[in-house]
Amino acid sequence: MSDAGDGQSPGHFEGKVVLVTGGASGIGLATARAFARRGASVVVAGRTPETLDRAARTIGAEGGEVTAVPCDVRSEEQVDLLIARTVSVYGGLDVAFNNAGVSLVGSLTTMTPAEWDDVISTNLTGTYLLMRGEIGAMVGRGGGVIVNNASNAAHMTLPTMAAYSASKAAVLSLTRAAAKEFVARGVRVNAISPGPVDTPMWSTRPGESREDRHRRMAAAGPSGKVGTAEEIAELVVWLASPHAGYIAGHDLVVDGAMSS
Repeated sequence: MSDAGDGQSPGHFEGKVVLVTGGASGIGLATARAFARRGASVVVAGRTPETLDRAARTIGAEGGEVTAVPCDVRSEEQVDLLIARTVSVYGGLDVAFNNAGVSLVGSLTTMTPAEWDDVISTNLTGTYLLMRGEIGAMVGRGGGVIVNNASNAAHMTLPTMAAYSASKAAVLSLTRAAAKEFVARGVRVNAISPGPVDTPMWSTRPGESREDRHRRMAAAGPSGKVGTAEEIAELVVWLASPHAGYIAGHDLVVDGAMSS
């Protein structure tokens, strides 16, 4: 888009500080790149330092301002350090995309408590820990925007997706509760619920090639397609822009009508 006032143009987020968890690949990396192209200073966080460094080099090569911070969102201490490092390096926090998550495919009756705990502690507790610190930083700065990455699995599910679906449905409830509590203090909290998106995490399933899974998931929805990380990134950027300034406590489903 070419209109400098459209909320999507280069420079629109100049002077803004954006935190993206799960920022080393897939939707997270695409979103971090999209914000950096628009002038934001971006902090990318994830569990693996090597992939984070690679992501930071990618953003830097495109002219973006970026800092990579290793963080396991299941850890209260690491999350607190992530927020503190963001504020220390860039002076505050304006936008957060809580994207870090894990998936688990397996029967509810054979899933171990440890597997259940890993999904819930990453997808739900991690989102809570992040929001707790992000909201504090944003309120002190006069406001901000949080976008939580849920899933259309919170709206429709499969027999082998119990833990993942439960965690993402809980993220939606957490989003609504936080939005209602903090919107009057200048913090807008929303969620997105993507359907199948062509990312490294989504495309790796035991016994099925990436190409076969892509074809199967494309055929499963009425649109006959799978989303791209870049499409989701543009949605997050829009939700963080002033054009979405009256949107809070909302879940935007983006799945080509799969869950309709």
